Amino acid sequence: MDIAATQRRPKSREMHQVPRALKAKVMLWTDVSYHDMEEIDKKQSIPDLESILCSVFGVDLPEPRRGVLLELYVQTVLFCRECSFKKEQTSALLSIINSIHGTNVETPLNNLEQCFEYCKELLLCHSVRRPPFSINLFSSEEVNCIFNYIHNSYMRHYKLYKYIFTPQVKLDLSLSYSGIPIQHMNDSSAPDSKYELKALIEQEVREQMMLVSGQLDQRVKEIADQHNSALHPVQPNHKAKK
Repeated sequence: MDIAATQRRPKSREMHQVPRALKAKVMLWTDVSYHDMEEIDKKQSIPDLESILCSVFGVDLPEPRRGVLLELYVQTVLFCRECSFKKEQTSALLSIINSIHGTNVETPLNNLEQCFEYCKELLLCHSVRRPPFSINLFSSEEVNCIFNYIHNSYMRHYKLYKYIFTPQVKLDLSLSYSGIPIQHMNDSSAPDSKYELKALIEQEVREQMMLVSGQLDQRVKEIADQHNSALHPVQPNHKAKK
């Protein structure tokens, strides 16, 4: 018996998106306006920050995606406060983080190299004065600090973000039987044992696929739960007043 496995992909355009190189651009006040930053600066508690950032970025996702994404934004704001960044710097970095995340999750395929290159181009675009293509919003020291932050807070968990935010690729099995002519399978005089064998094989394959699929779904859920639990406690260096 020959077993051929073919991928069944959802019809959504995102699942057909292949990794692509993106062109970096200046992101000053792109997603977060000056007024938004004034409101963000007023918030001190984590819940208040989550609420205002949810509104600013229009986050409308089910859990755990919603919590993970808001945590990413909140930790970025806390990092900017720790570095004493100005409003325009915080606004730009939030957009940079958001754009890198969007690049990662636009495809279920591996695009880590593209994300790294895009990250470096974005930082360069905000550290060298060359209007209108780039501005010197961050110093070289600040860029190094930001790159380390992005690497430790996001790139190291690149696959985890992809697991949580991209649809799962389903597998569909197509079975063909070698050595058993189709006309014989349809012949009313064919032995019942052939039909029984065919049914037994198909049932066994379905059960094995359901078992593997269930184990994979459970593992992904465990990873998501671990990620959510690890992110929610406030880090010592990023404490906010309650």
